[in-house]
Amino acid sequence: MVAEITGEKIRKVLIEVVDEVSQSGSMEQVSILNESAKRLGIKHNPELEQALLTAWYDQFREGHLAWGLNLSNPNPPFCHVTTKGRETLQNISRDPANPDGYIAHLCGNITLNDIAFSYIKEALSTYNANCFKATAVMVGCASESLTLELRDHLVKKMKSLNKTIPKNITDWKIRTVFKALQKEFESQKKNMDRELRESFEAYWPAFTQQLRTVRNDAGHPTSVDPVTDRAVHSSLLIFPELATLSSNIRDWINNKYK
Repeated sequence: MVAEITGEKIRKVLIEVVDEVSQSGSMEQVSILNESAKRLGIKHNPELEQALLTAWYDQFREGHLAWGLNLSNPNPPFCHVTTKGRETLQNISRDPANPDGYIAHLCGNITLNDIAFSYIKEALSTYNANCFKATAVMVGCASESLTLELRDHLVKKMKSLNKTIPKNITDWKIRTVFKALQKEFESQKKNMDRELRESFEAYWPAFTQQLRTVRNDAGHPTSVDPVTDRAVHSSLLIFPELATLSSNIRDWINNKYK
């Protein structure tokens, strides 16, 4: 039904059509728009046709598409996929440029807490609006929420076992909490199954450092343009892996931590 067609749905279908047409080597505005409208079933609906046009021009504004096919055809209606656009299309099902696909990938096997989920949703909005500093902060906040959730589960479990709660774990500074959690988990690796232990060793330090670095660059800038689209794109692609690792550690805390 037309009433069920959202902006996210229009964007998703448009990107899929661009991906398919780009592989043929010749991209023209009218053919792409007509095919997208056909798949969406919105032809002759002025409001939704305008929404499709908005999504189309957003692709140029966001740097995924540029006008011209080659020097013989340098102007509209011909266009081509940019380097940024090609990177997006390589991961079309879960790329941040496709919010629906990204959320489906992120939440496919885990359940995010409401705070982290709200920050990631806003991060996707700011990323697609080319507000990269805001995106960095939103992703950083989401990762902090996951960390604090882990901290709370660990503290609750330690209390149930009558274990002494390390002071640093309840510190107000997130960096201190990061380090305290890592230290505690390092001391407990022998109680983790092999898959979780290897995942923790390989990814936990890298994930937290990358996310914290990008957020600090945005929140405490030392230059006019401290955060690039590539940096926040990487952060968004990394976040689902961090969320999965956090979920697995949380389950381990609740069921196997000693």
